[in-house]
Amino acid sequence: MIKQLRFSLLLCALLFIVSACSEGTYSDLEEFVNKSGEGLQGKVDPLPEIKSFIQFTYQAFDIPDPFSPRKNQVKESRNMLQPDLKRPKELLEQFPLENLTMVGTLQRDKHIFALIRTADNTVHRVKIGNYLGQNYGLITGISDTEIKLKEIVQDSAHEWTERFSTLMLQTQEQKI
Repeated sequence: MIKQLRFSLLLCALLFIVSACSEGTYSDLEEFVNKSGEGLQGKVDPLPEIKSFIQFTYQAFDIPDPFSPRKNQVKESRNMLQPDLKRPKELLEQFPLENLTMVGTLQRDKHIFALIRTADNTVHRVKIGNYLGQNYGLITGISDTEIKLKEIVQDSAHEWTERFSTLMLQTQEQKI
């Protein structure tokens, strides 16, 4: 019985609230909507003029086709840089250049030699004309502080190009 009484009171309160909202007039809102459009003058820009398509016929038959692979157009001058692949490889050509370290030099008469340490901590003596690294690195110069190399590498078009590198002397401070 108490539940029914509570329910009926709640229902009456709800009906009162709903009826209070429905009786209001919206004259102020209607007036605002009517006045908001006054004084507005809309202007739409005209559409841009459509340019006509100019037809073009491809007549550049003398220049290379951009869609054909460059592999077929190998230049003879680049092929001359190709390393001698039949030459027997030297011991230090099996190591990447990053894994080789110059640790010193020796001089006998007028010949200067560089001392190279490999990743397995063995030391090798090299001279100008020897090869280092995996990119056919020919030793072109040795000084007290560096070894100069001329490497021959393939670029992205599989053409041989020269690259010059330097292997610097590693001092005790650089080891730490």
